[in-house]
Amino acid sequence: MATASRERPATPGSLRPFNLSRWFALIGLMSIASISAVAGYLISGFVTERMVRQEGQLTMEMVENLVMTEQSMRKLLVDREPVSADEPGGAFAHLGRMPGVLRANVYDTSRRILWSSEAELIGQQFGANEELDEALAGQLVAHGKHHEVEEKAEHMHLARAANFFVEIYLPVRDTDGTMLGAIEFYKNPVALFNALQQLNRNIAIGAALAGLFLYAALFGMVRRADLLISEQQRRLVDAETLAVVGEMSSAVAHGIRNPLASIRSSAELILVTDEQTGREAAGDIISESDRLEAWVRELLSYSRPLDEKAGAVLLAPIVARCVEEFGRELHRRHITASLHMPPQVPPVHGDPLLLAQVLHSLVANAIEAIQADGRLEIGCENTRGGREVVLTVRDSGPGMTAEQLQRAGKPFYTTKTQGLGVGLALARRIVERYGGTMEIDSTPGCGTAVHLTLTCA
Repeated sequence: MATASRERPATPGSLRPFNLSRWFALIGLMSIASISAVAGYLISGFVTERMVRQEGQLTMEMVENLVMTEQSMRKLLVDREPVSADEPGGAFAHLGRMPGVLRANVYDTSRRILWSSEAELIGQQFGANEELDEALAGQLVAHGKHHEVEEKAEHMHLARAANFFVEIYLPVRDTDGTMLGAIEFYKNPVALFNALQQLNRNIAIGAALAGLFLYAALFGMVRRADLLISEQQRRLVDAETLAVVGEMSSAVAHGIRNPLASIRSSAELILVTDEQTGREAAGDIISESDRLEAWVRELLSYSRPLDEKAGAVLLAPIVARCVEEFGRELHRRHITASLHMPPQVPPVHGDPLLLAQVLHSLVANAIEAIQADGRLEIGCENTRGGREVVLTVRDSGPGMTAEQLQRAGKPFYTTKTQGLGVGLALARRIVERYGGTMEIDSTPGCGTAVHLTLTCA
């Protein structure tokens, strides 16, 4: 089944309309995805830095307590005499046995290694090292590195099996605050690494979900705004068209209405004569005059402003009265009419005369489409928890093609042989004036259904 769609009118001079939803779907997705990725990366880096810093702080507190309790360590830093890594009873062995330590080096203030867990490094003095200089200046330095540590002279023979290193430089002070030296640790904290992996994974998932939620929320608002703009554009074009039609129809209708009345009066005088030819000509004149009069009334309906004050309108009496008015025509065409009205239909916003005009136009179109021996159904139902009422007029006529359905309801388009094509356009204008909508469903060979959605009063 095809459904009448609402196209966005192309603006004059433009090649094609601007699709806001499609534009935001691409640009918004890339922008939000980039922002989420950058935010996740920055947060992950910040958290990693903080946790590595915390690891360094805990290590420094442990070493400070060890230096204060082990006089041999303090004496080494004061005397600046290197000692063997495996000196019996030495307190430095505690440094190498700390959890996750791959290497530990003790430096004096001249950057010479006084003790190391690697015996070949004791007594050596390496080149410039910014981190060591900062530690000797009294600052704690701690940073993490993945896979392989940065190549430095003091990294010789350092194990490469670990996938995450923490490099820590600790300042060592005497009891009076004098700088004695620094201790360097290369650690592979497995627990910290696992915690950071899990935390970074959660940050990535959280950033992705937050970006997805933001994208969905913004896309929903942009999509709603795009549909609203499209609808406003369509109404604006229709309003401009109807304004021109109103001015034109008012001038044309007043110009031809009086001559039509005179022509019809003259034709009625001819009818009283006995000449058969004159009577047939008069009948044709009257028939055409009546058809022109109907067109004039239809055109004038455009020039009349709609009443903006909506009241509570009961649909059941309007539907019953409309079917009664078309009763003779339904009987003449052998059309079966059926009503499906719930016992309690709430009143809707609108004007009873205008809504009756809308229903009259829809039923007239349906009867003309059916021709003879068909069915006309008028139904009504509550939707959206009783906040709306949907009135449906369905016929068993030939239906419309997709092209006809696309243009249905536009001013001056009609599939009828005798019509101006303003009935459906006026019906939609009236329904939308009171906050409702009109949709047309049709399938070739299966009839047409017009759905009026009206808000409850």
